[in-house]
Amino acid sequence: MSRARVLETCDEAVAGIQHGSTVLVGGFGFAGMPFDLIDALIRQGAADLTVVSNNAGNGDVGLAALLKAGRVRKVVCSFPRQADSHVFDELYRAGKIELELVPQGNLAERLRAAGAGIGAFYCPTGVGTPLAEGKETRTIDGRDHVLEYPIRGDYALICAHRADPMGNLVYRKTARNFGPVMATAAGTTIVQVGEVVALGEISPEAVVTPSIHVDRIVAVEVRRHTVQGAR
Repeated sequence: MSRARVLETCDEAVAGIQHGSTVLVGGFGFAGMPFDLIDALIRQGAADLTVVSNNAGNGDVGLAALLKAGRVRKVVCSFPRQADSHVFDELYRAGKIELELVPQGNLAERLRAAGAGIGAFYCPTGVGTPLAEGKETRTIDGRDHVLEYPIRGDYALICAHRADPMGNLVYRKTARNFGPVMATAAGTTIVQVGEVVALGEISPEAVVTPSIHVDRIVAVEVRRHTVQGAR
């Protein structure tokens, strides 16, 4: 039976992440962003990272802080540019960071495919655009599709609402958008939660990510951020 390690600090949770790792970072904007784990990763010092996330950071906190610290070599995301994505913008314009742009649905499905053991899949999104250049295409039911491959991570850093000591997770609203698929797609899944509750307090019917996908858990106080207050 799987049992995640419940740790005391975020620094313990991110210990061992190596230079050059591919790190899946949960979050939908600020919702579900594992701020404390990212801060610990900055302190830990791993560099030359490939980060996979929905966007490329907001303001100067969270993922943007990791980019600003110079720890990221490449970003794989759907929305690199937003009103407050000044950190990524400056790095990209200076040629200091690589970008792989992936449509949002494709990103989620490529992560899900990794967790499900699917070797590749065909998808119509991106056909006829620069995003499909160099990719294998196939016509299925009269419609062109592009072959897409899974995205696997060495580590996933995600934020959930609650966990039990086994590592079963529940999420809060849009924090659920990428956390569950990232948890299945990484070699080591590290989760910050608002609280760890007693075994049995989370109904089996409510579990979103089962414990088999979770390796390390740390409970931290929830931090609230807004776009307006990010800088």
